[in-house]
Amino acid sequence: EAGQIAQQLEIQNRERQQITREIQAAAERIALEKDPDALLLFAAHEEFNVGVVGLAASRLCEHYHRPAIVASRGPTHSRGSCRSIAEFHITAALDQCSDLLERYGGHAAAAGFTVSNENLPMLIERLGALAIEQLADKDLRPVLVADVEVPLRELRPDLLEYLEWLQPTGYGNPEPYFVSRDVQVKNSRQVGKENSHLKLTLIEGGIIHDAIAFGQGQRHEEMPGRVDIMYTYEKNEFNGRESLQLRIRDLKPAGTPD
Repeated sequence: EAGQIAQQLEIQNRERQQITREIQAAAERIALEKDPDALLLFAAHEEFNVGVVGLAASRLCEHYHRPAIVASRGPTHSRGSCRSIAEFHITAALDQCSDLLERYGGHAAAAGFTVSNENLPMLIERLGALAIEQLADKDLRPVLVADVEVPLRELRPDLLEYLEWLQPTGYGNPEPYFVSRDVQVKNSRQVGKENSHLKLTLIEGGIIHDAIAFGQGQRHEEMPGRVDIMYTYEKNEFNGRESLQLRIRDLKPAGTPD
């Protein structure tokens, strides 16, 4: 019985992933067709599944480093999901549009709202004007911030105990990120569906570390022999086995500028 339930969950998860990819592609096309340089990305469509518009907005925001809104348009109302960048407090922007909204809520980086379809054009116009006002003079390139730089050879399993003290991490209490430089890449390969993820074996000081970089499988083709990495240190459980791994957030050839 558990096996059947697990199989059903796996099928549903694959369907969700496919729907998300389709909505993301459509939302990107809709958001950019009018103005490829828009400082706020917006896409709404009656066929967008309300359950995954947040994932699509998140990926648009990450890819273009601009606030993004993806909405599911119903017969009378639209339900939108927003993701934003540090330079633009999305819920504060919605506060300035509260007279147009049925309901809304969120925090600086993510929010959701319900709006009548007749008010939707005015809402997007007002949010777009706020984005221009706040972002027009900004250098909109993503910046990743780490907490400490440490030689990879100094990582020890007992560090995980101290990292657990910081839980739960999330918005307002981000998980700690480390930077290690000039690390040797012993092995690199693509893994996952459509080879979308990158699996690495790194070595420093005779110590081997397993690493995974989700969504960065394309980097395998031009992987340098030595890299600087930004990562979290975590416990990985797979098929009943437990191991330690680095979850790579970003990497670059060793010695190149940050």
